[in-house]
Amino acid sequence: MIRTLVRRALAAAAARSSARSAGSARSPIPAPARWLLVLPVLLALAAAACGGDGGAGDAGGDDGRLAVVATVYPIADAAAAVAGDRAEVTNLTPPGAEPHDVELDPDQVDDLLDADLVLYLGGGFQPAVEEAVEDRDGPTVDLLDRVAVGDGVEPGTDPHVWLDPGLMADLVDGIEQALADAAPDDAPAFAAGAADYRNLLAGLDRDIEARLANCERHVFVTSHGAFGYLARRYGLTELSIAGQSPEAEPDPDRLAELADRIEASGVTTVFYEELVDPGPAETLAREAGVDTAPLSPLEGLSEEQRDAGDDYFTVMAANADRLAEALGCTGG
Repeated sequence: MIRTLVRRALAAAAARSSARSAGSARSPIPAPARWLLVLPVLLALAAAACGGDGGAGDAGGDDGRLAVVATVYPIADAAAAVAGDRAEVTNLTPPGAEPHDVELDPDQVDDLLDADLVLYLGGGFQPAVEEAVEDRDGPTVDLLDRVAVGDGVEPGTDPHVWLDPGLMADLVDGIEQALADAAPDDAPAFAAGAADYRNLLAGLDRDIEARLANCERHVFVTSHGAFGYLARRYGLTELSIAGQSPEAEPDPDRLAELADRIEASGVTTVFYEELVDPGPAETLAREAGVDTAPLSPLEGLSEEQRDAGDDYFTVMAANADRLAEALGCTGG
């Protein structure tokens, strides 16, 4: 916060200097004198900084809460649930935005630099975020390092671990530990919040497993290769038009290959996601003579989903329903 206020004070001083210079070419404010304009602000900030004891309880500001920045929706949702009222959690990715290509404005960079704790996913998922966190001095946790993805997946290559409720539980473990390290006095509360969230995840896992039982087909096609962990957990196979980046241009040869695979596998649906262009999915579906339907990678919620009260659990359940319909599943 101090860094932010100083930057703004200096900018305001420069603006006042320019205005006065424009009004009187004979008497611009000399550069050394500009510091006199911001000196009271700097002194006040220094006094404020020295007033606290520097403990974790004061880290979040006047209300004593931790200021936590999460860089993508699933992390923000889990962090808010685990921390409860002991932290203020900010999601850097705006509602309806595609997080892979998020760019940070100066205020967001300031929020990230000034936060008591930053939680993010590395592996090139959000390059602008990874660049910005290099300038942080405070606690910064790459949660992808806390997840054991298992055999057959190179760590850090696919960030969409939250689509597997079991791996999402690993993220919750990492979030709990990071919060406890930042505010040790509140560790028991964080442990209780994490336990509640893990119980919800276990129930979700059971529900999805039951919903995706007794399926006629086990192959599904997506526009964006985000569902590999979900497919592996429930015995399915994902075929995707693009790889990890949803903005990648579709390869005509890949589209032709998938059209053949769709026919051979009896696939009925090509899934697209709401936050990116559905054009490639629609093109493939038209070529193959099948339907399209949305499937959320849960990288963010749309404004409509937020207004409807959706969250991680409701969207995951809706995904399971759409997959079950497309795959001809007769489970519960």
